This record gives sequence, C-alpha cells and structure tokens, in this order.
Amino acid sequence: MKTIIFKAIPFQKKLVTLALESGVDAILTEADKAEAVRALGRVTVLTEAELPTLPLSSKADEEAATQALKAAQKNGGMVSLVKGWEIIPVENILAQTSGLALECESLDRAVLAAGILERGADAIVVLPEAAGELKAIVAELKLSQGSIDLQRAVVTAIEPAGLGHRVCVDTISMLKRGQGMLVGNSSAFTFLVHAETESNPYVAARPFRVNAGAVHAYAVLPGDKTCYLEELSAGREVLIVSADGKTSLSTVGRVKIEVRPMLKITAKVSAPGGCDVSGQVFLQNAETIRVTGADGTPISVVSLKPGDEILCRTDVAGRHFGMRICEDIKEG
Repeated sequence: MKTIIFKAIPFQKKLVTLALESGVDAILTEADKAEAVRALGRVTVLTEAELPTLPLSSKADEEAATQALKAAQKNGGMVSLVKGWEIIPVENILAQTSGLALECESLDRAVLAAGILERGADAIVVLPEAAGELKAIVAELKLSQGSIDLQRAVVTAIEPAGLGHRVCVDTISMLKRGQGMLVGNSSAFTFLVHAETESNPYVAARPFRVNAGAVHAYAVLPGDKTCYLEELSAGREVLIVSADGKTSLSTVGRVKIEVRPMLKITAKVSAPGGCDVSGQVFLQNAETIRVTGADGTPISVVSLKPGDEILCRTDVAGRHFGMRICEDIKEG
C-alpha cells in the first residue's frame, strides 16, 4: 500500500481539509504552516526540510537523487522528485535504493508512479492541481487490491448442519450489490458470500455486514493471506470482492459471534479433463444470508437449490498461519 502525501504549498485551508477527508497519510507544507495543518486533523505533517524535492532532468540529477536518497534512508527519511520525471531514470533509482517519493499532477501519473518496476515509488506526492482527483487517487492506490479470478460453480447439495457459532463481519464501509467476502472450508475453494445489501419485508438491509459463516471457516484477506473467521476483530482489514473479480479493502468495525442454525452448502467447479473440484461452506440458515449468483445477483440460502450456479474461487491448498506455503495437504 502506497503512502499518499498531499502537497499543501502554498497552504490553502480548503485543500488541506479536502486532503484530510480523502484519507491521505501526510500533508507536506511550509514550516510556518505546520501547526495550522495539525489544527485541522490528526495527520502526519512534513515540511520541505523533512521531504526535500529534487529535479530529475539529467544523468547528473539522477546520480544526485540516488545519493541523496541513500543518505536520507540512513535516518528513515525520503526524497521526492519534482513533477515531470521520466520512467527510465526513476527505474534506475528504484533499482538501487528505497524511500522514493514522486510528485504527481493527475490520477494517471499517480497510477504510473505506483507501478514502475512492478513496485513503484514508496510515496506519491499529490500536487494541488490534482486536488479534483484526490479521492480517486486514494481509492485507487489505497483501497483497490486489483482483480482475482472467480469461477462459476454448480451447487450440488444444501444440508442442515445443526447449531453452530456463526460470524457476522460488520465493516466500516457501505458495500454494494454484488460485493461480499470469499469464505470456505478450505483455502482452495471459497464462496463469494454476499453482503446484506438486500431488504425484505421483515428485516432492513445491513449493507455494511457480511454474515460470513461458521467460526472455523477461512476468509480470504488482502496480501494473499487467509485467517479463520473467529480471528477477525475490530480494526483488522478484510478483502471485499465484487462479482466481476475486482477487490478492495475494508476495515472491520466489529464482529458478532452467535449460535445459530447452520447449513452446509457444497458446490463444484468443472476443471479441464473432467476433474471436478468441490468445496463446502457453512452458512446460517436464514433468508438474509446470501451467496452470489453467476450474474452477480444475491441468492438467499433459503431459496438456493442444487444446480444453481454461484461464484466461487479455486486455489491451491496449503496455508500456515494464513501464509501461503508449499505442502502436501488435503482439506475437506
């Protein structure tokens, strides 16, 4: 995740307020305006002395910037390059050291800066002329987690599973139709469990909530990790997945674990060569709990039936404390 710094030089209160509301990590301003920024919100404030900005228009500039960056890194500091930088010199610098910040005057330049050498600059310095795109920049660089491949799975069985502890994950985000979390008995086969975005005559929608399943189930997290649903707690980041495969971050506001009647849902994905892959998930037996249809439509577990197509993700099994490992393992 990139550090996003807004350059409030010259200081303008309305732009600093916009930056704070957009969720930037730090504000760069004049030394005599630092306290004025701190008065507007709890945020890291940097001055020009703490984040020097250097030109990059010649080979000599590249060498000077590299040396300045290596020196700054000894004290955990950073160096910024003025807008107009070109990719090849930046690649040369990134190949030698870290702690580089790049000034960006638009969303396109910010996305470019974040992806150079598939690693990108450590920090993006958003200039005042990009203030109109600031929220989009923050969303793209801090919330978006790229895309993952989802597969169409065919439901093969829905069976009562007695009482069990289920986990409601209440996020601090308003989720939309088609969004939810990937949950399953195995990290190798997870189901897109839909958020409670739908209303019915008896219960209002809870679009911040994913009634995600039984305590033992795996949940797919950012950074190619997993955890048990029981391990989630307030403040932890979770991966929100859309029916089109796009992913984003959200933060857990609270977790509710309660005993409820459960269902075991089994589905299979057809693989090349006729080798079907099957998986299961345990979900609460209630109308408001939904999986996600192949077209992105939420389907209640109450009306779900064998033969229905839903969205799942298949992967290679093998996790140790949520980290991917290579191991001979079978989960069922």
